[in-house]
This record gives sequence, C-alpha cells and structure tokens, in this order.
Amino acid sequence: MNPPPAPSPQPRNPLHGVTLESIVTELVASYGWEGLAQRIPVRCFSHEPSIGSSLKFLRRTPWAREKVEGLYLFMLRDARRMGSP
Repeated sequence: MNPPPAPSPQPRNPLHGVTLESIVTELVASYGWEGLAQRIPVRCFSHEPSIGSSLKFLRRTPWAREKVEGLYLFMLRDARRMGSP
C-alpha cells in the first residue's frame, strides 16, 4: 500500500495554513461581534456570541464558512490597500 501523496504547497492561497479559529478571532478583533453580525447575519454572531459557538456553527455550515472566509480575504485585501501588514 502506497502512502498518501504529500499535500502540494499553495503559495498563492492566502487561507492555506490559517485556522478557522484565527480567522474568526481576527474578524472579531477588526469588526467586533456587532460589526461581524451586520456583515454576516447569523445568530452565532448576534446572540450570545463566542469563538467556540461560532466555530461549532461554521464547521457544520459550509455556506456560512464561505462567507466568513470571503470577509476575511476582503479584510486582508483592504488592509494591504491601506498599507498595513
């Protein structure tokens, strides 16, 4: 039996190696829970929000996770445009 192939490097994928927890944490630091709930209207951001409950919901809900990842990529592009690292 052959071992599984090694994952290929993804130098152009800004999400490669970034955990969902760090994405949510950075979004909360940037927008706050209220701002995050305005941008992505899901209950886990607006009603008793926490990192843990958000992660549980996002791991089970692909469409919401895509929205969160999209907002994170927008935040990175916006920060790059403004000149911050």
